[in-house]
Amino acid sequence: MVAILESVIMCPNCGHQEAETMPTDACMYFYECTSCKIVLKPLSGDCCVFCSYGAAKCPPVQQQRSCCN
Repeated sequence: MVAILESVIMCPNCGHQEAETMPTDACMYFYECTSCKIVLKPLSGDCCVFCSYGAAKCPPVQQQRSCCN
């Protein structure tokens, strides 16, 4: 299975959406919204901001691999 490497993150504060390339070998724990400048962190139970706020989960989760070791 080939992982999707781009995801659109939607800010829960202002609704701004931004397409971002996801890292394949690390988790992105913090993300600053380019519109309102709030810093997003993963929701409880998620490993990264893409899993919480992205249109696609991070590549390790997509491939059912261990994430963020």
